[in-house]
Amino acid sequence: MSPVPSGRPLCSGSSPGDLGNSPGTRPRGALSINSCSVNARGRARLSLHSRRAGSGSGRARPGLSPPQGRGCAAAPAPATMGRPWGGWLLPVGLLQLLGPAGACPCRDPRLCQPVTGPAGSEVFVFDVGKETWKSYDWSKITTVAAFGKYDPELMCYAHSKGSRIVLKGDVPLKEIVDPAKRAAWISQQLDLAKKQYMDGINIDIEQEVNETSPEYYALTELVRETTDAFHREIAGSQVTFDVAWSPACIDKRCYNYTGIADACDFLFVMSYDEQSQIWTDCIAKANAPYLQTLVGYEEYIAMGIDPKKLVMGVPWYGYDYACQNLSTDHVCSLPKVPFRGAPCSDAAGSQVPYATIMKQVNSSLSGVLWDELQKAPFYEYKDSVGQFHQVWFDDPRSISLKAAYVKSRGLRGIGMWNGNSLDYSREAVAEHQTQAMWQALTP
Repeated sequence: MSPVPSGRPLCSGSSPGDLGNSPGTRPRGALSINSCSVNARGRARLSLHSRRAGSGSGRARPGLSPPQGRGCAAAPAPATMGRPWGGWLLPVGLLQLLGPAGACPCRDPRLCQPVTGPAGSEVFVFDVGKETWKSYDWSKITTVAAFGKYDPELMCYAHSKGSRIVLKGDVPLKEIVDPAKRAAWISQQLDLAKKQYMDGINIDIEQEVNETSPEYYALTELVRETTDAFHREIAGSQVTFDVAWSPACIDKRCYNYTGIADACDFLFVMSYDEQSQIWTDCIAKANAPYLQTLVGYEEYIAMGIDPKKLVMGVPWYGYDYACQNLSTDHVCSLPKVPFRGAPCSDAAGSQVPYATIMKQVNSSLSGVLWDELQKAPFYEYKDSVGQFHQVWFDDPRSISLKAAYVKSRGLRGIGMWNGNSLDYSREAVAEHQTQAMWQALTP
C-alpha cells in the first residue's frame, strides 16, 4: 500500500469518503410488497453485456423488505438509454416541499426500504462518486460501497436492482478506545445510514495496530458493537470490514482477524497493493501476484475463519513504475521508497486506472507481456524524456484465475477497487474491454 493511496479503500488520505449494456433480459425474483407480487426487475434493460445462457439466473438475490402502510403501486421500469436517469428521483421542487433531509427521494417509496434476504455469491463494488455507476453491470452487483459523495439516485437505482448500498465507516483508532466515544461514533453512523436509506456500513480502518495496544481490543469491540447496532436497527443490514491481503501484520496492521471476522458479516480482503512492503530486491512486480494472493486466503482460513466470511477484492488498476534501469529480461529496478519499516514499496510507482492502461498499452514499446510466475500482465514504454517505465496491472485473464479460486475454495464472493476505473464510453473497443472485466468476476 502506498502512503498516499488512490487505488483501494483506505482511511487516511485515501481516494475513497462521504458518501457509483447490450440489450437483454435476465430472470429476476419478484419483490414481495404488502403481499403483492411485482416482478419489478424482470424487464428488458441495457446491461454491459449479454450473459451466457443460463449463467447466474439461479443465483439468489436480496429483495426489498415490505414498506409499512404502502399500497401496491407498480414499480418503475429500469432506466434505459432513452429515459433520463433522473426518473428514479422525485423532482427537486417536490423534495424541497417534503421538508427535512431524510425524506424518501425515490419516486417509488418502496425503494427506500432496506434490501433484505440472503444473497448468493457476493459481488461487492466500491464506487467513488460521479456517474459511472449508470454503466455498471447491475446483473452481477450485490453490494455497492458508496465511497463518494452521497447520491440519492444511486441509492434508488441500487435498491431497484435488489442491490445493497452501504456507507463508508472510518474513524481514528484513538477515538474508539473510550467506550463512550465508540458508542457515539456508532450512533452517528447509524443515524446517517437511516437518513440516507443505506443498507449497512463497510468499515475501512487501515491504521497501524500493535497486538498489545488498547486499540487492538477496541477495534474488535467497535466492529462487534457496530454490527449489533445495525442489525438491530436496520432490517437485513450488512456490516463488513476491510483487511489486507494477508493476516501477517501487513503494513503493521496487526488486527484480531478471527475476532473481527466473527463480529461482522464478512471481511473484504484487499488482494492488491501486495508490494506495499518490499523486503527483497527493489524491483517492480505484480500488484496482486496469483500465488501470493492465494497464500493470503489460505492463511486466513488456517486461522479458523470460514471461507464464507471472505470476499476477494481484485484491483481494477495497476502501477506505473519509472525504472532506474530496465534490463533486457524485463527487470525494472526501483528507487528505494520505504513504507512502514520496509526499505522499498509500491509507493515508488503511481496508480493507474484500467481505462488509462488500455489507452496506453497499444502504443507501448512491448505491447502486453505476461509473467507466468506471477500470472499477471505488464508492459513497457518510454516517456517523453526518454525514461523507461514498466506497468503492472490485472486484466480479465488474471482476474478470471482468481475468480476460479473464489469458486473452488468456497469463498463468499468477489469484488473490486473500484468500479469507476473502467472506460464506460460507447466506443466499441472500450465497451468490449469493459464487458470483459465485468465478466471475469464471475466466469
